[in-house]
Amino acid sequence: MALDWLPRDNVLKDHQLIGDEFFGTKPPCTMYEKKPLVNPQTGETVDGLYTAWITLNNPAQYNSYTTEMVKGVIAGMKKASVDRSVVAIIFTGAGDRAFCTGGNTKEYAEYYTRRPREYRDYINLFSGMVDAILDAGAPVIRRANGMSVAGGQEIGQACDLTIASDLATFGQAGTAVGSTPDGGSTDFLPWQLPTIELAMWNCISNEQWSAYKMYRLGLITDVVPVKKLDGKWIKNPSVITDKYIEDGKIVYGEPKTGEEAKKAREIIKTAETDFSLLDRRVNEIVWTFANLMPLCLMKAIETIRWKKRYFWDTNKISAKYWLAANMNMEAYLGFNTFNTEDMTGQRRIDFIKYRQLIAQGHSFDDELAEQVMPKPKK
Repeated sequence: MALDWLPRDNVLKDHQLIGDEFFGTKPPCTMYEKKPLVNPQTGETVDGLYTAWITLNNPAQYNSYTTEMVKGVIAGMKKASVDRSVVAIIFTGAGDRAFCTGGNTKEYAEYYTRRPREYRDYINLFSGMVDAILDAGAPVIRRANGMSVAGGQEIGQACDLTIASDLATFGQAGTAVGSTPDGGSTDFLPWQLPTIELAMWNCISNEQWSAYKMYRLGLITDVVPVKKLDGKWIKNPSVITDKYIEDGKIVYGEPKTGEEAKKAREIIKTAETDFSLLDRRVNEIVWTFANLMPLCLMKAIETIRWKKRYFWDTNKISAKYWLAANMNMEAYLGFNTFNTEDMTGQRRIDFIKYRQLIAQGHSFDDELAEQVMPKPKK
């Protein structure tokens, strides 16, 4: 070589700040695992290249994230970002019911309500989790193996692409339990749905929209079946998956009702769950990434991410302090009511009574809470 006389340090440097102290295997925890890159056309693995799987492992509580799990997601994103061998990050949930249903309401109710300073510090961590996804050094694919609700929808929207089980549902819950979707949905949904009104309704109504509907509206990249009956793949029987218009309305992806919905629930209970098509589709996306120039790929991804970051960064500071202050008010009512459903049989306050008391100028105090929260069953 003509320039072989130039001094050159060829010892690889370690840029890693993160160890394994934030990961675990026993729920509730965040799991971190590297899996070999797979060629989906041959099924063969590739030496020396991997996907990094970050898994929310709290299936008993629908993979709602605790404080420690949030730390694990941040750590996982940062750990994978500086790993030269990682082609893509796969963000998913344990089990077959949920990707994530947001923050752990038990922890919210029993620790964070009426501790606004503590919740401010928690929201700092949550914001760091969204930031870590948006700043990841590899493409981030949400593998939506089930419900993506509330904060679960928000951290999922921060990901670059979503491949969803056709049993997955998407939506918010905050306005019914004393919070607001300022963890990303108020920022991301206007970008990711076709109209501002669709974004508005999904954000505030707490309706759960099917994966097929979200695919039709462009919120997710792809949707695949995960149920088999008599060895054959079936689409989610609880939603309309034929593309047609009824009474002038697009019904593709809308839920079935009445007797049809009841029959569908029975089919889902008895059918076999199989995530192989979901994983194959994820592998196909990753294989596409693997066969692109890595720096050019990430430049393109980061430039598109910037549009999401702009509104997220604009809103997150004020949201953090408002959410913290609200832990003394409506969040106190909502999270504690949700958390005591097994004692009262109800998960919502008496909204009409609450509005009546507010209209009368009632102070927000324990007397008000006593009147609007459900009572324990005798």
